[in-house]
Amino acid sequence: MANVSIKRKINNLRNQIHNHNHLYYIMDSPEITDHEYDKLMTELRAFEEKYPSFKNNSSPTQIVGAASNSLFDTIEHKIPMLSLDNAFDEKELRHFDRRVHEKLNIPIEKNIAYSCELKFDGAAVSVIYENGYLKKAATRGDGKNGEDITHNIRTIKSLPLKLMGDNHPEILEVRGEVYMPISGFQNYNIHAKKNEEKTFINPRNAASGSLRQIDPNVTKKRPLDIYFFGIGKVEGNRLPIYHFEAMECLSDWGLNICNQKKLANGIDECLSYYNEVLKKRDSLDYDIDGIVYKVNSLNDQNKLGFVSRAPRWAIAHKFPAQEKPSIIESIHFQVGRTGAVTPVARISPVFIGGATISNVTLHNMDELNRKDIRIGDTVNVRRAGDVIPEIVNTIITKRPLNAKTISMPKVCPICNSKIIKNDNEAVYRCMGGYRCRSQRVEYLKHFVSRNAMDIEGFGSKLIEQLVDIKRISSPDDIFTLSKDELSKLDRLGSKSAQNIIDAISRSKETTLSRFIFSMGIREVGQTTAETLEVYCKNLNQIMNSTEEELLEIPEVGPIVAKNIHNFFTQEKNKKTINNLIQYGVTWNENEILLDIEDKPLKNMVLVITGSLSSMNRSQLKDLIKNIGGKVTSSISKNTDLLVCGENPGSKLKKALELKIKVLNEPEFFEKYNKNK
Repeated sequence: MANVSIKRKINNLRNQIHNHNHLYYIMDSPEITDHEYDKLMTELRAFEEKYPSFKNNSSPTQIVGAASNSLFDTIEHKIPMLSLDNAFDEKELRHFDRRVHEKLNIPIEKNIAYSCELKFDGAAVSVIYENGYLKKAATRGDGKNGEDITHNIRTIKSLPLKLMGDNHPEILEVRGEVYMPISGFQNYNIHAKKNEEKTFINPRNAASGSLRQIDPNVTKKRPLDIYFFGIGKVEGNRLPIYHFEAMECLSDWGLNICNQKKLANGIDECLSYYNEVLKKRDSLDYDIDGIVYKVNSLNDQNKLGFVSRAPRWAIAHKFPAQEKPSIIESIHFQVGRTGAVTPVARISPVFIGGATISNVTLHNMDELNRKDIRIGDTVNVRRAGDVIPEIVNTIITKRPLNAKTISMPKVCPICNSKIIKNDNEAVYRCMGGYRCRSQRVEYLKHFVSRNAMDIEGFGSKLIEQLVDIKRISSPDDIFTLSKDELSKLDRLGSKSAQNIIDAISRSKETTLSRFIFSMGIREVGQTTAETLEVYCKNLNQIMNSTEEELLEIPEVGPIVAKNIHNFFTQEKNKKTINNLIQYGVTWNENEILLDIEDKPLKNMVLVITGSLSSMNRSQLKDLIKNIGGKVTSSISKNTDLLVCGENPGSKLKKALELKIKVLNEPEFFEKYNKNK
């Protein structure tokens, strides 16, 4: 593999992982399973070990979590809250044990004592007691800084506001995991569903989301609990020199610790404990995703130290994804926003990974045929990482004689339009367009979504009601709604109707990239929409561009160019856009030209490369925007300036080839940020 190809692969992995870290730690909305995330991280780590010249400090292998949410005050962790390396099988665990022996210069035949604890699947927190009283609490955040959640954590009934006894240190920082018991999670969702309130996907998201509420009264209503697994900063009375005994001290002071912990003499006893817990995992009232092993001697822990994002003296031995058998009761077909017709299996309800599963998406007919799934089959179902349910395989030996095969219908089950499959796609598509109710509803959901027009309160049920009474059929219809007609709908009073009208009004002031994204053009996501905004002067230029002209824009390939061109040549789409503009939807295309004449970057196009030391990349992007510039992700002839941090990548080489001006980080701040 050539160096350029290797670099591209590594950067792609890093970008994927950074994005998933943000979704997981900040948005509480993971899009992939833990197993899939771990595979990405393992692949990246392997590349960096094989090609150390490509390592840099901004790699997700070198950092923990993601930056804190700006809605909360920030608390610095005096001792970093690191993540743990993972072992997925016995071989990897024994490799960890061998490394510990080597680092401590202990013969391999001599057993090392490990403290074994359950790995709770919740939200990691730091809690600080001063003179026995709860003083502060924070999320893990990026490992160095977390969010101040003191007001919320005080509502957890099992957490003492004052420690028991009087022999505790003056300052005691303890690390733990806030979680929601499975029984509490199920009861909460039942109650929320009855009251038409938001339900949670799984107990982990429930715990994390509950801790990050602005109003502690909301958190107080959530059935949260907490277990402590470690100690951070300590001042005053000394603690025992063994981790297992230190945890017992926490228990004596009234703090919950894992009551199923074990002190293992050697790695074989660790494995026995792992298998013992794995057998009873399904009977526990809380989610765990593995076992954590820690070198018991704190002196040895200090000798072993840390790597960039994890301690050398501990490892998480992950459980395999939970699988349970279920029966395929029926298979139906659903139609998405772009017309994709997807088979969905209805199965006998089964509880996996903190949620009851009764529907499983099969993605496409190729998958259904490859796994030979038939109605009546017994299948293994898993919910790896508690995110997306999937059918693992079919248990052929349990297939009944009357098992029924399924084929793709010739017409759409919703609108009876023809279904076709293009040679270059795995999916079948309904040709009904927005005449199809499903496509119309999904399109409108996309249009009002947070990353598009962001019309708060305009939810799925309201869209379905309005579509079914034929009040709205395209996005522009939304801007003709009145308070009076909304207030007459089911479950909408005058106040709620006014809130929605206000939200519609607020949404009219948007950005060009949001507007383009809201149009739902196939293959045009947020990043592509932002790129179009940067490289095109206005909407008219985008609408009137040929495919060849669109292909000149970085990151726009032939398929995307064709989709954009086709969308804007259709009269119905032009009409919708014109109506939206007439109803007051606006963005200031010339905003930068009009407002930044006195700003130093004056509509310049910038690219950032390398690791930054003075601020993160998002903060630098905001700074550049505030002083008139635009940031894109790739170098082209339209780029005016490259800002270069440490360990720059191929962008620097390309910038030099194109004779684009390059400034390193200090030079940039010296010239453009006088307040820095």
